[in-house]
Amino acid sequence: MSQATQATSQTAQPPPSKRRSKLFNLSEGGGAPILVAPTLVLLAIVIGYPVVRALIMSFQKDEGLVNGVFVQGGFAGVSNYTHWLLQQCGTVGGGTTSCPPGTLGSEFWHAMGNTVLFTVLSVSIEVVLGMWFAMIMHKSFRGRGLLRASVLVPWAIPTAVTAKLWFFIFAYNGVANHILHTNILWTGDGWPARWAVVIADSWKTTPFIALLILAGLQVIPDDVYEAARVDGASAWQRFTQITLPLVRPALMVAILFRVLDVLRIFDLPYILTHGASSTNTLSIMVVDQIRQGFNSAAALSTITFVFIFLVAFVFVKFLGANVVETQEQQQKAVH
Repeated sequence: MSQATQATSQTAQPPPSKRRSKLFNLSEGGGAPILVAPTLVLLAIVIGYPVVRALIMSFQKDEGLVNGVFVQGGFAGVSNYTHWLLQQCGTVGGGTTSCPPGTLGSEFWHAMGNTVLFTVLSVSIEVVLGMWFAMIMHKSFRGRGLLRASVLVPWAIPTAVTAKLWFFIFAYNGVANHILHTNILWTGDGWPARWAVVIADSWKTTPFIALLILAGLQVIPDDVYEAARVDGASAWQRFTQITLPLVRPALMVAILFRVLDVLRIFDLPYILTHGASSTNTLSIMVVDQIRQGFNSAAALSTITFVFIFLVAFVFVKFLGANVVETQEQQQKAVH
């Protein structure tokens, strides 16, 4: 090897001390793993451990009385899951069919239906009203700042306070029956209680949808609308051909957040209707089951977690609700 080749190889490879120090050089991004490590450890403790612990507990039996016989804990296999999903129970002793002690399996699909119903109705209403509010707040007019602040007030109110507020509105002698001239028991049972939850939830969280859609509207250049007006496009054509396609990424993200939020709804229906059967949700059922048995409640919470995860996966994978790529998609759509 010539001296020129040796000199070139020596200049191409930095000294070992410099290579080692590059890992800790923040200016070159080498210190990123060190900076991220505390957050990852914290997430593993706060999120990872409870999930793994709940999964392990879901395969254990709950101690309690079954048909007058005390049943000890132990490995239960998938009996807790089959009890919830298939409305089936395991066998005890000589083959006698028995349910896990204190479980509420007969209410599972009823709670699942209520949860999906609240999700579909609430999110649909919130998207329509949120789009309307966002279009109004996007326009330039006097007092726009005051309007934006007033629209966001319901979202800033704690959910428990909102539930109690609407509880007084939907009381038998409350404002709702007085205005409608009806005698409906809104906070009792049946469809009136369901609609009370949907109305209260839509009132509170529509501003959230409107805020995210407004952020998407502000990215759209005004030149696009001016060109459409010059070409003779009507207001409806501008809305369907320009606004909706360009605001779709932000809209899908807003829908994703709200769907995940409603799927785990607990405090609003619980406080508003005091846990009525017609407004029973999966989260309410998990809390009620915890009072009966931790292991069966762990199985129910695991089922709820998997269900919500699959819904989120469908939104991100197939419906384009990707938070990271939202801005890039809007820029490509504009150009």
